[in-house]
Amino acid sequence: MNAPFFIACKDLRQRLRDKSAFLYGIVAPLALAFIFSFVFNPIQESSFHAEYVVVDQDGGQIAQAFKQSLAGLEDDGVATIREVDTPEEAETQVEAGSDAFAGDDVEQADAAFVLPAGLSEGVLAGEGGEVTVVGAAGSQLAAQVALSIAEGFASELAAVEVAVQTVAHSGAVDPASIPALAQDAATIEDPVSIEDVSAETKQLDQTTYMAAGMSVFFLFFTVSFGVSGLLEERRIGTMDRLLAAPIGRRAIIVGKALTSFALGVISMAVLVVATSLLLGAEWGNPIGVAVLVAAVVFSAMGILAIVAATAKTPDQAGSFQAIISLVLAFMGGVFFEVAQAGGIMRTLSLFTPHAWFMRGLADLQGGDLSAIWPAVGALLAFGVVTGGVAWVFLEKSVRR
Repeated sequence: MNAPFFIACKDLRQRLRDKSAFLYGIVAPLALAFIFSFVFNPIQESSFHAEYVVVDQDGGQIAQAFKQSLAGLEDDGVATIREVDTPEEAETQVEAGSDAFAGDDVEQADAAFVLPAGLSEGVLAGEGGEVTVVGAAGSQLAAQVALSIAEGFASELAAVEVAVQTVAHSGAVDPASIPALAQDAATIEDPVSIEDVSAETKQLDQTTYMAAGMSVFFLFFTVSFGVSGLLEERRIGTMDRLLAAPIGRRAIIVGKALTSFALGVISMAVLVVATSLLLGAEWGNPIGVAVLVAAVVFSAMGILAIVAATAKTPDQAGSFQAIISLVLAFMGGVFFEVAQAGGIMRTLSLFTPHAWFMRGLADLQGGDLSAIWPAVGALLAFGVVTGGVAWVFLEKSVRR
């Protein structure tokens, strides 16, 4: 009964001595998690901010309403709004914003809004108006946002004009009161507002995502050291000694499986603790993380056991396992979120343990352990199906 345990202990001592499991299981994923975290965190944490200038040559109600809408952007910290006197001055600042060599002492702007004289009068009279947007060539995003702001304001004015014209043609109001009606309609608050609420649950931050991704990616290399040990035993001739001893074939297989499971769990546990302390990764509820780690290690064992059972030599098994690990990692969204691409890529990602592990961690961010059971079930299903197939081949391969 103790034979599988002794075999696993022997294999673990060997792996710790040759340092290969330590390199693939801890050093490599931790190093890459550091690198990706430092590369992508500045991108994730960077925020959009634009410098806009406004030329108000109108001074009427419509111009005031437009500047009031821009003030909301400034209150939210999205943009800094300045007023200048002439279109020429605004264009000068926009040109300075396009010049990468412009000094810091030069006023610069990402875009300018020019509100011409007579804008309010024309809009209120139903004759329309024009707002000119001048964008800096070096600030395409800020310029596009400025254009969207102007178009959105124009759409609101168009809606007001349609409403006023409808009332005017109905004969329900005095024509003399239409300008005042238009002014009231233009300045009335929107009855419906849209609020941007950032997701606080079921979403991994960039550091945690890369830490989890690198951990599960290299997990498949770490687990392979155990199941491929059968081929190594056969290569060096110790398989015959094991079979000559009072040890059953199944005990040998179970011992190798225990080695894989122990290596995988130890590797993942060290990485969870290390990335949490060193990188600030937030894995979530420890119990949920432990369950997900055990499930994904089990699924990795099953998949790689099939390779070990069907390969002819350890080198061949290593090549096949590397290819399978890389393909599953890319499909599962370890390096980038493949599921966001939608379509066939989103569907294919569901056929990988990596995607289910990452999804389980994301669901765990909600703090409810029940949210991870679909992911855990999928991971266990991977392990049961592939492990069952591998068991049949392994029993045939473990022979004298």
